[in-house]
Amino acid sequence: MTDARDRATLPLLTRITSQALDEDYAHVAQRRESGDLETRPRSVSWWTWLAVTVLVGGLLAIAGAQTSEQAVASQSGRTTLINRIDARREVLSRVQTTVGRLKVAGARLDVALTGTESDLEAANTEIRRIQIRTGYSAVRGPGVRIMVDDSPSGQSAEAVRDEDLALLVNGLWTAGAEAIAINGQRLTALTYIQNSGPVINVNSRPLVRPYLVEAIGDPRTLQANLLESSSGARFGDLARLLGFGFSRQNVDQLRLPGAPLRRLRAATSGLSGEPPKPVDEGGTP
Repeated sequence: MTDARDRATLPLLTRITSQALDEDYAHVAQRRESGDLETRPRSVSWWTWLAVTVLVGGLLAIAGAQTSEQAVASQSGRTTLINRIDARREVLSRVQTTVGRLKVAGARLDVALTGTESDLEAANTEIRRIQIRTGYSAVRGPGVRIMVDDSPSGQSAEAVRDEDLALLVNGLWTAGAEAIAINGQRLTALTYIQNSGPVINVNSRPLVRPYLVEAIGDPRTLQANLLESSSGARFGDLARLLGFGFSRQNVDQLRLPGAPLRRLRAATSGLSGEPPKPVDEGGTP
């Protein structure tokens, strides 16, 4: 006999038919063993057959209805599953479309980033070039080193003054110098050489004699071009006339510092729209 689990899963019609036959066979076998079963056939009334027929028909109808309901439920579950699969496919298709658009956008951003990095590198190169040319970036290279000092006589009239160093510097620029420093003070387009009493100031910094002038340029032509320039020739004549200490030599490698940045006094960025605030001579707003 089937166990309780198998019986629960059998369709109703099958279960009723099987169970009824099993019980009838068992009952007949029991009556035979006890001798109560008649050996000759008994006549069955018409009402008995009608009752059995109605009972069987009812059971068949119930079983058919149950089977139909199970089929409908199974078909409904299959339809629901198919609808869910179709919905998931639509979601997946939309996600894939979004991923494709994002990939295209990412590729365009990569191209733009590459272009921006290239522009930034070019801008930094230009900034370094401008800093070197204007004197606000440290530089190194071959050039000439010139030592200038007051006359050994000690007379104030024979001391080196700001205009004397200005002549020498102008001659070096004309000779092809690319960067110049005096006692470590880098010269720029805004640098002025000025006496304050007996002291020479460069970039508002007082200098102590002797004056070391270093210029980066082609050492093969820099000294010759200096002597051939009008400013260089005038300085040479003045040095001989007043007895300045004066020596020069080519150097394979010079290192010149960058000039200190100067604070703006009146200029502004122009972004705020506010008028510039006045500042004192010390550069403090």
